[in-house]
Amino acid sequence: MSDTVYNCATCPFKPTDRICKTDSGRYPDNCPTVKAAKIQTMALDEYGREPVSTFARQASLQEKDGYANRESGYENVRPAKPRIEEIFDFIEKMGYSKIGMAFCIGLRKEAAQVEKLFASRRLEMVSVICKVGRVGKEAIGIGDHDKIAAGEFESMCNPILQAELLNEAGTEFNVLIGLCVGHDSLFFQYAKAPCTVLAVKDRVTGHNPLAAIYTLDSYYRALK
Repeated sequence: MSDTVYNCATCPFKPTDRICKTDSGRYPDNCPTVKAAKIQTMALDEYGREPVSTFARQASLQEKDGYANRESGYENVRPAKPRIEEIFDFIEKMGYSKIGMAFCIGLRKEAAQVEKLFASRRLEMVSVICKVGRVGKEAIGIGDHDKIAAGEFESMCNPILQAELLNEAGTEFNVLIGLCVGHDSLFFQYAKAPCTVLAVKDRVTGHNPLAAIYTLDSYYRALK
């Protein structure tokens, strides 16, 4: 294990001047592009293996297809597609036909619309709600004082069962909509098919979590 701690998020150099963008770029002392040659080689080897090779290539092509006006140069490109359309495009690129969807009951209306959109493209859909199984929260050691509705039966979120049901169905690609923090982590851990996220849950901002980041100097200054 390396003793170096990488902090790319706080790199002091402009993106266009960084070593990860250009051969003559600048870098801090803990830059992984410079310091982690062995791991870089290992990662590159993985990209050379199927099915990773095809998946990575199509993901890069999808990144390109997300922009318009590329013929006018990098400074003039503009976004071309919302995320839902990019997911459709990627599924087509990969030739997937059976799609899994794991969603939160709080976003059931959105999930229903998304499933209709997928089905309209002749994709076979398998969708599983977070409360599947109707298992009481007592099963994971939650008492009444830690329930949202104290004193009542409360069905726990069940991301492991969501993942296993999609595994059993043989989904080729899974889409997440609004799973809670931590529950999404368990789903990723147990799902066998590749996964992507259409929407993350943020109860306060209407599922736009970056709103708090964008307003760190005003409404959410207390976070600092």
